[in-house]
Amino acid sequence: LLLAVCAVGIGGTFQYGYNVSIINAPTQHIHKFLNETWISRYHKELNPDLLTFLWSVIASIFSLGGLCGALVGGSMAIRLGRKGALLMNNIIAVLASILMGISFPTGLFELLIAGRFLIGINSGIGLCVQPLYLGEVAPKHLRGGMAMGTSIFLTGGILTGQIIGLRELLGGEAYWPLLLSSSCLPAFAQLLFLPWFPESPRYLLIDRGDELNCAKALKRFHGSSEYRREMEDIQRECFALDGEKPKKPWQLFTDRGVRWQLITVIVMTMGQQLSGINAIYFYATYIFEQAGISAEKIPYVTLGTGACECFTALTCGLLIDYVGRRCLIIGGYLLMTLWSIVLTFSLTYQELYSWVPYVSMTCIFAFILSFGLGPGGITNTLTAELFIQSSRPAANTIAGTISWISFFTIGMLFPFIVNGLKQYCFLVFLLECSSVAAFIFLVIPETKNKSFLEITKEFHKLNFGRNT
Repeated sequence: LLLAVCAVGIGGTFQYGYNVSIINAPTQHIHKFLNETWISRYHKELNPDLLTFLWSVIASIFSLGGLCGALVGGSMAIRLGRKGALLMNNIIAVLASILMGISFPTGLFELLIAGRFLIGINSGIGLCVQPLYLGEVAPKHLRGGMAMGTSIFLTGGILTGQIIGLRELLGGEAYWPLLLSSSCLPAFAQLLFLPWFPESPRYLLIDRGDELNCAKALKRFHGSSEYRREMEDIQRECFALDGEKPKKPWQLFTDRGVRWQLITVIVMTMGQQLSGINAIYFYATYIFEQAGISAEKIPYVTLGTGACECFTALTCGLLIDYVGRRCLIIGGYLLMTLWSIVLTFSLTYQELYSWVPYVSMTCIFAFILSFGLGPGGITNTLTAELFIQSSRPAANTIAGTISWISFFTIGMLFPFIVNGLKQYCFLVFLLECSSVAAFIFLVIPETKNKSFLEITKEFHKLNFGRNT
């Protein structure tokens, strides 16, 4: 099971985290490349506004690709299987790497844009399909920890990208095309290792009606002595579905039986993206400078933020099946609310006292730790747990779509929010975090050690009234 998490994660959410972080290191080098290409083509300097626009397109086209990937990820998981969709997804990553790698020697920045779009599609599909596979192969008592593989590999990808993007490695001017094309390596690793693992047993039995291969897969994952219990659980779910076909995303919006599960997923997904974590990274460089850290050393301090996220994802993975989902996610949001208050005060009085920047710096790391321990880790886990087999791929498609739209929206609006509100933008995030915490407390039941059918029955009380 642990090896399956690694085989799925390396080409799944690792790619998302890795490609989000590696684009930051070569910013200046790509600006220079755009200028030189423009001069060689048109024999004049590139207009600064057009340069900013082209850079914005290169950076943000990734989000548009991710949205497209999220929209097709659920359908791919149904048609090709969870494992098949992940394997096919690597072809997109390899093609994207080739396009980004040859953009510099050919002098075609359009290939860089196309490559970023394709790697976005790859990340969108991975972010949609990986939680499906991990949630479906895991036994009840380990499902939370295994589902956390999504966040562990995502944060691991961010940290790896930060390390490889250092100027001593591939962040230098001569190597940036290699840095951007290095995303083919995780794709090749998954193509090498994932074929050794079985398809999702739930997919084999419920969607394909293949009981023999389902039993074989369960024996591989759970052992010959333990697999029967899981088999019975899958058969109960199959019987309850009574041959119901996988639903389309738009069908979930009209299905009263999943109304509150869908509302929950939408609130949690938007809450995760709009929680203020982007603001924290935006302010990090400024706060580090105020604390007296030189500009040359800031990239190494920034590694600490990536290490923080990775550490908390691992910690959350160890705690989730003991403490429970509700406690961790509500606690995470409440702690983020607290750090938003402290950070607003410390940024307001940043220049009055010499010790205040260190308070701000502590808040940065505390906020990231709280995010990783709660919303960053638990959101994807709960999304995979709240739905039965026929609704799960469509729900993941909806969650992924909302996540990418929120990611794109906050990227577009965030600079205006910061310019308008300055440090008081954290008061907006304070309200958002506390509201999401209240919603989760009032609506979401604990899902620890419960089957998918048991979780669905808990939500029936909300969907159909308390008397059911």
